[in-house]
Amino acid sequence: MEYPRNGISALAKAGMLLCALLVTACSHTVRVDGDFPQPVGQQHPLTVGIFLSDDFRNFTYQEDSEDREEWNIDTGRAQKNLFETVLGSMFTETIPLSHYPQDLPQDVELVIVPEIRELQFTMPRETRVNIFEVWIKYDMHAYDPQGGSVASWVITAYGKTPTAFLKSQEAALAQAINVALRDAGATLYTGFARVPELQALLANKQRALSMKESGPAEAQPTE
Repeated sequence: MEYPRNGISALAKAGMLLCALLVTACSHTVRVDGDFPQPVGQQHPLTVGIFLSDDFRNFTYQEDSEDREEWNIDTGRAQKNLFETVLGSMFTETIPLSHYPQDLPQDVELVIVPEIRELQFTMPRETRVNIFEVWIKYDMHAYDPQGGSVASWVITAYGKTPTAFLKSQEAALAQAINVALRDAGATLYTGFARVPELQALLANKQRALSMKESGPAEAQPTE
């Protein structure tokens, strides 16, 4: 029996090619490009700095467990758009921060820093319809201008593919993530003032503004 001179038989080459094709076929890439409406409501009277880290802006979730196919899910751009849109509508002024805590503008009264803690999704294993469920959890941090912690709280969001009539799993998962991000935005918008420490901060700010508007009390005449 003759052996190939290069040490790799045609059968082995075919096997390697087949394995490569199978890996490619079982790999999914999802990029979420969310477009989120700006909430409309009364703004909190604060000048707020918003710091979105590079990890947050470029976040990609990688799923490579033994019982699942490979998934690469890019949500960085979408969650950046979401938080900039929602936070931008919540306060009288917001300032994007490229660095923190360095170079903080003097008029910033509060700095908000979101971090993504967890992204999970369920796959449609038992049926052929492309419906996914998604859970996203964010750790929210608020700091004073000196870098001291003011408040920390958690946002948990849920989303589900709104229709089963999508041609691909990638499109179905992207829609579910968009629904979850909208849920996160709504929770951030409605829940900010319910965080006890932030509720107290807003009350103090409103009290200071009221005293400033009323002006100094008139001096009482002396006898």
